[in-house]
Amino acid sequence: MILKLKESADYLTRHFGTAPEVGVILGSGLGNFVTKLSTPNSLSYEAIPHFKTTSVEGHNGLLTLGNIGKTPVIACQGRIHAYEGHSMDEVVWQVRTLGLWGVKKLIITNAAGGINSAYRPGDLVAITDHINLTGTNPLIGPNLQDLGPRFPDMTEAYAAKLREILIKAGQQCNVPVKSGIYCGLMGPVYETPAEIRMLKTIGADLVGMSTVNEVIAANHMGLQTLGISCVTNLAAGFSAQKLDHQEVKEQALLTMDRFTRLLCETIPMIID
Repeated sequence: MILKLKESADYLTRHFGTAPEVGVILGSGLGNFVTKLSTPNSLSYEAIPHFKTTSVEGHNGLLTLGNIGKTPVIACQGRIHAYEGHSMDEVVWQVRTLGLWGVKKLIITNAAGGINSAYRPGDLVAITDHINLTGTNPLIGPNLQDLGPRFPDMTEAYAAKLREILIKAGQQCNVPVKSGIYCGLMGPVYETPAEIRMLKTIGADLVGMSTVNEVIAANHMGLQTLGISCVTNLAAGFSAQKLDHQEVKEQALLTMDRFTRLLCETIPMIID
């Protein structure tokens, strides 16, 4: 598998050149961030060796290199989900490819359900930690020593330094940033009210169907990771309204202006 990953990374080198320091994975409905990139250069996932295409609405399946001011950044418009029928290796292929290419800092974003009663749809939340209830892990099986150690530490899976920069950037661009713990489930069904009560009991503030395994793979490779959730709906049982993916996309679009301002302020600040 490592040879195939290197083929994916080598293709990015041939197409884009040297990797930028920062990469961004854009969650459901958040792909329009790339419109803020100057001198954009896009590449379809289909063109990259061993990449899988996305099948979920709101995930365009494009890799775009561009600049925020003078800061280069690579943005992934869409991700692969295990609930689409992909293996965990395929789910984290993007992350591993970016790491091998040379990306050092990864901003992972998602649309999430809000469990914390202090959250409202449209809130942007810095992820402080996560709970992996997907029932799996991308490191199961023989360890890929070229990528990282057999037993990677997850004490600070989400880099505190990057989170502090994010919150400061939010203050500077007048975009409030809350903090919370994200719980990842397999999906594709939304959670039942009873499951949400359980998640609240064990300490989750947010819930979604992505991110946790990508963050594990990133930490395995030594990448500094920043997680941002866009609260697109209140979790099951907190509202009489039934959950719907269209609602998730629409709320993400409503939040897009603040989300984009926050990323544009943050990205130049996290370059050493």
